[in-house]
Parts: sequence; structure tokens; C-alpha cells
Amino acid sequence: MFGALISLLILILIFVGMYKTFAKMGYDDAWMLIIPFLNIVFMLKVADKPIWWIILFLIPVINILVALYVGWLVSEKVATAYGKGTGFAVGLLLLGFIFYPILGFGGGAPVKTA
Repeated sequence: MFGALISLLILILIFVGMYKTFAKMGYDDAWMLIIPFLNIVFMLKVADKPIWWIILFLIPVINILVALYVGWLVSEKVATAYGKGTGFAVGLLLLGFIFYPILGFGGGAPVKTA
């Protein structure tokens, strides 16, 4: 019970942090992060990949590789937009529940917008 509550709080923290981060970057449709499957469409948009890539997420094993690749592209784009380096992009990819709220709730604005 307590573990489920902690997991839910971490999930909410990730979503709110990501929403604020992408909203600062100028994405008005960042609300799509909350809805399953639409969040994949949003991430493909941020990664500048075609929408047909959603089919790749339906293929076993390939979906893991594509998710990691798209996740890396998104993390790199967000880190670059906020003037951060590769280390911060790795942090966004692996420890998003810490790094996205730092960007979302921090006082800094993106260097360039979407």
C-alpha cells in the first residue's frame, strides 16, 4: 500500500515536471503526456520523427529499442533547449523524476523554443 502511494507520487511528479518543461518550451499540447498512446505521438513530435513510427512501438523487442532511441532524442533536445549538456540529457533519460521537475519548476527558461 505504502509502496503504491510512493509510486503514484513519483508518477505525478514526473508528469507535472514534464508538462511544465514542455510548456515552457512552447508546446501547447503537452497535456498529451498524460494519455496513453497520445504520449507516444507527442514524443515522436518532439523528436521530429514521423507519426508512422508508432507502428514500431507495436513490434516486440523493436519497441524497446525504438523507445530508447526516441527517449534519447527527446532528452537531448530538451537538454539542448535549456542550455544543458549531454550529462543532463542522460539524467533526463534515466532519472526523469528528478531532472524534469528541476527544469519545469526551476526559474530558467529555454534558450530556444520549439
